[in-house]
Amino acid sequence: MNVYWLEQTEADLPTENDWLSANEAVCLNAMRFAKRRADWRLGRWTAKRALSVCLDRPSHPRAFKKIEIRAAPSGAPEAFFDNQPAAVTISLSHRCGVAACAVAMFQVKMGCDLELIEPHSDAFVADYFTLEEQALVAHASAAERHRQLALLWGGKESALKALREGLRLDTRSVIVIPCATSFDLNGWSELRVRYTGSRFRGRDTEDHYPGDGYSGDQIFRGWWQHAGGIVRTMVAAPPPHSPVRLRIPVYVPDTASLCA
Repeated sequence: MNVYWLEQTEADLPTENDWLSANEAVCLNAMRFAKRRADWRLGRWTAKRALSVCLDRPSHPRAFKKIEIRAAPSGAPEAFFDNQPAAVTISLSHRCGVAACAVAMFQVKMGCDLELIEPHSDAFVADYFTLEEQALVAHASAAERHRQLALLWGGKESALKALREGLRLDTRSVIVIPCATSFDLNGWSELRVRYTGSRFRGRDTEDHYPGDGYSGDQIFRGWWQHAGGIVRTMVAAPPPHSPVRLRIPVYVPDTASLCA
């Protein structure tokens, strides 16, 4: 299964909002905080650019008004064209002025994430990671520890997005298993993530509750890559091929129609 990948930065964003649908403009105007507005705009722009290429749609900003990215009840992003749901799966992530969109041309379980390589405390590791993952961090060199944590956290975030649950589930119900020795020529390395189905009442208990969403073990396959101080992760079921980077065509205005 192919998954297509696009990244955009704040420098790629147009200054105007005429590429947003009417509903998206309302959502943007309701946001109070500048950072939230900036991240949201960048994510929507990246998704629309990716979808225009994947679905062979016009790539100029005015045409993007017909592409709408809506939040499902779970919070997961969903793509619509002319108010009709598109038969694709998308996942979005943004961090430090960079946004990524992963696109699968089917309705599948898929999630992606961007994580900045940065320090984290021992308490963070103990609170949010499984014993297996804590062992991986403990055996990492000092130079590799921060990248290892970014990879593990990104794998968790990707799987929780694929489950359409996000951080409503305990992060310890997801176990990330990197495969650093298996990679493709573009620098993507294989990744395996196991969702145990655990439902935690708190940080001190690990009981299963079959009547409260328990679904047993589920395996996601995926990929990870490190470049520019950011770790990228993507997982899906069924197993995906390594992400295909999208090439964005240069937009050339139709001067004839503009002067008409």
